[in-house]
Amino acid sequence: MNVWGSEIAVVVAIIVLAVISPGPDFAIIVRNGLLYGRKNGLFTALGIASGISVHISYTLLGLGYAVAKSAWLLEAAKYLGAAYLVYLGCMSIYSSFKNGSAKLSLENADSCLSKNTSYGNFAAYKNGFLCNALNPKTAMFFLALFTQVISPSTPKSVQIGIGIFISGIHLLWFSLVVLLLTNSKSSKFVAKSKAWIERVVGGSLIGLGTKVVCDI
Repeated sequence: MNVWGSEIAVVVAIIVLAVISPGPDFAIIVRNGLLYGRKNGLFTALGIASGISVHISYTLLGLGYAVAKSAWLLEAAKYLGAAYLVYLGCMSIYSSFKNGSAKLSLENADSCLSKNTSYGNFAAYKNGFLCNALNPKTAMFFLALFTQVISPSTPKSVQIGIGIFISGIHLLWFSLVVLLLTNSKSSKFVAKSKAWIERVVGGSLIGLGTKVVCDI
C-alpha cells in the first residue's frame, strides 16, 4: 500500500468513528427526523453534508492555517455555533409547550414519515447546514486532519476526493439514522411522546451549546 493509500485508510477509520459519535449533528437529526418526518430528516442530513463542504473548502484553499492562527475567528465561530444550538434548543422546548395539547393521532402517525406541513424542507436543510458549518469542533477536527494526518505533499485531487468522501459518509450515515428513526414503530412512539421528545432534544441542544462554549 502506497503512502496515499495508508493516509486514506487512516482517514476512513477516523471519519467513520467521528461521524457516528453523538454530537450536535446527531441531535438535530433526531429532532427533525422524529418530530417533522422522514423527508425533513433527509433534508437535514443533506444540509449536514453540505456544511462539511464549508470546512473542506477553506482547508483546501489553504485558509485553515490562517483560521487556526486567528483567535478571534475561532472565538466568533465558537459563540455563533453555540448560540445557534441554544436557539434551536429553546425553539424545541417552546414548541413542545405551545403544541403540547395538540395530540397526534396514531391513525395519522404514518403520514409524518413522508409529509409535514409545519416545517419546510429548506428550513430542515438550513438547520443541518448551519449546525455543521458553525460547529467549531468540526472546524478544529478538519484543521487537525489536514495538517496532522494528511501530508501537504498529497495531491490536491486526492485531498478533494477525501473531502467528497467525508461529505458523502455524513450524508449516508445520517440518512440511515433518519430511516431507522422514522419507521412505523417510531412514528407511533412519537405520536404519544412528541412534546417530551421536543423537550429532551431541546435540553440536549442547549447543553451541547453550553458545552461548546465551556470546552473550547
